[in-house]
Amino acid sequence: MPAAPPALPTAPQVAPHASPKSLKQPPAAERVYAHVKEGVLARRYEGGTLLTEGELAEAVGVSRTPVREALLKLEVEGLLRLYPKKGALVLPVSAQEIADVVETRLLVETHSVRKAVPAPPGLLVRLTELLEQQREQAGAGDFAAAAVTDRCFHAEIVRSGGNDILSRLYDQLRDRQLRMGVAVMHSHPDRIAKTLAEHEELLAALTAQDTDAAVDVVTRHVGWFQHLARGAAR
Repeated sequence: MPAAPPALPTAPQVAPHASPKSLKQPPAAERVYAHVKEGVLARRYEGGTLLTEGELAEAVGVSRTPVREALLKLEVEGLLRLYPKKGALVLPVSAQEIADVVETRLLVETHSVRKAVPAPPGLLVRLTELLEQQREQAGAGDFAAAAVTDRCFHAEIVRSGGNDILSRLYDQLRDRQLRMGVAVMHSHPDRIAKTLAEHEELLAALTAQDTDAAVDVVTRHVGWFQHLARGAAR
């Protein structure tokens, strides 16, 4: 699987005498976009779910106009398919999408883990923190949070190489990785223990400055998703 986590938004700093009215909410379309996208990635809206403009407008507390704007953006991102006068269908993760993500991840991550050796102390400390965080989230059954941390664990290694173009390419996979990660944890609950064990293996290999062992772990760890692609294709 499908690393610092993309920094979560922090609470706005409010002046002591600021009134609630002085705090501006994000534009309506942005609120709808965030609501639907989070729901899709966390599987509250699973593949095959038909979302209607009216239901979303009521859920977010806006009119239908910003709902349409948000749904159009999500369709461009490949998460939804719009059907005029009916709503938006949440697209399931396809076998081809899994295969494409795995192929791209293997290319980027095997290259990045080679560049990560010898690993700087700061990287090892950060990976240790993320591994413990993911272990706690998995233990609490918070699979959505565990999937975010899982992705951040790998992204941290990619970023450590200092190649901004490669990092941006990897970041483009973020939503697909998160969605696949949550789906895997729900459909293969035993996989989370294996994931944590493989992260421990990878951290140990980086700590020991063993490039071959690190590449082997990444190849096995990411390549496991090919099993999903083959299974979905049958």
